Amino acid sequence: MELGWFLSMSMFLWIAAVTPGPNNMLLTSSTANFGFTRSLPLMFGIMIGMQLLLLLVAMGVGTLVTAYPSLHLALKIAGSLYLIWLAWKIATSRYEKLETEKGTAQPVRLYQGLLLQALNPKAWLMGIGSIASYSLAGDMYSASVIAISIAMFMVNLVAGFIWMGFGSAIGRLLQSRKSWAIFNITMGILTAGCVVLIWL
Repeated sequence: MELGWFLSMSMFLWIAAVTPGPNNMLLTSSTANFGFTRSLPLMFGIMIGMQLLLLLVAMGVGTLVTAYPSLHLALKIAGSLYLIWLAWKIATSRYEKLETEKGTAQPVRLYQGLLLQALNPKAWLMGIGSIASYSLAGDMYSASVIAISIAMFMVNLVAGFIWMGFGSAIGRLLQSRKSWAIFNITMGILTAGCVVLIWL
């Protein structure tokens, strides 16, 4: 495996990981509302989900998704519905430090972040694109998939921390109940907006 191949593959994964999408909108919103530490399970769930998805694609499941339009349509519908549910949850969430009564909202959990990857078309495109474009044939296939997996882990980790840092900064800046409501509604709308991108 050559350095040029690795750099090209890493750049592809970086662009896919750091650009706005359901994962990054959710990480930003969660960190702003619940803090960095309480949002780590969500980030780990996203990262584990991405690794499992990459493994499934490498084993051939990605070929089924692209070969059968009905399966691809079902994935898009399920992903859209899940994103709309997440968007609603974000838009209607209350900031814990401002709303201290019982029944305070909880951050998105690890398993929910993992589930999001199974229904996230952007994640599937990232997995399918990286395996289709950068896996090497023959004896180098397994080694190339491992290299892609390591690179994906690293770029997702860095991109996740960047978006969580953005969320932390927002969390320190917003001081009123009204500003939190506006932020949460905005993040909910942006997350719902990701549904439109699925169907383009």
